[in-house]
Amino acid sequence: MDYLYQVLGIRTEFLDGHSGFEQPNHIRSNYRLQSVALDGRPVIFVYPNTEMLPVNLVKKHLEIIRKTANKPAVLVPERLTSRQKAYLLREHIPFIVTGRQIYLPFMAVYLQESGEGASQSLTEMLPSAQLLLLYCIYHGCRNFQVSEAARELGFTPMSMSRASRQLKEMNLVRTEKIGVHKIIFSEKSPRELFSSAKALMKSPVKRTVYVSKSEIQGKETFLLSGYSALSEYSMINPSHVECFATDSIASLGAFVSMKLQNSDDQCALELWCYDPKRLSSGDCVDRLSLALSLSNEKDERVQEAVEQMLDEVWREIKC
Repeated sequence: MDYLYQVLGIRTEFLDGHSGFEQPNHIRSNYRLQSVALDGRPVIFVYPNTEMLPVNLVKKHLEIIRKTANKPAVLVPERLTSRQKAYLLREHIPFIVTGRQIYLPFMAVYLQESGEGASQSLTEMLPSAQLLLLYCIYHGCRNFQVSEAARELGFTPMSMSRASRQLKEMNLVRTEKIGVHKIIFSEKSPRELFSSAKALMKSPVKRTVYVSKSEIQGKETFLLSGYSALSEYSMINPSHVECFATDSIASLGAFVSMKLQNSDDQCALELWCYDPKRLSSGDCVDRLSLALSLSNEKDERVQEAVEQMLDEVWREIKC
């Protein structure tokens, strides 16, 4: 489901088989079940086969599915009435309506969008909007087509339109329609735009885990990040624990540890809310995202190295 990743940076992996367990006949006749991993967490997507049954009955069915599968059951209807949505929220029943609402209480997520032309109801920048803003800065804040950015960043035009709309509402960029194309630009310099937007952006790092070096090294899926990347961009010494970044750790489930157990055998792996490869052209994460990921570091040497790295970015963009 691209919607979760485009809007919230949640990676969705559809697993083989419909559910991996047997359900009663009345469940199978009313729903299609799909095993899914959300950022590596196993859940069951529950798709109604027809118009949704009364919500009190749906609640009972989802509870049967949850207990049988021993994992969260997420309702995925095509649409919800306001009354149905209110009931689901009141009963803390997880649901997703693509393009409209996401409620995943077991992941502390609730997003509501009232319509295609409505304002974003988020208080912080969407991962897709942050990625688009950094793309804009790297391109010198010059005019470019939203469809072109969507293609290069791996998003749908609709998702990029939503991201550009949020950036416009935050007064960070301007948009214009030229023929059939939507153009995005800023009248600020790249340095000015990054400075004014920095308080609205956040670190792309959702969490850090530790894995065996043999699972990481030599694989293009993972990019150097943290101090390891900063040492490539500046004169600072790298950490003794090598650090990498990715947007999914689902394939490493058996090798992931939440704590560093052996610094000789393990390396750090940052899980990002967007794909770090989208803005990178080498073996390291891009420099603006890296600066955001290190913005809370208190070490003066780190902050000095970050500033030197950013100065090089501004020289290259010629701002």
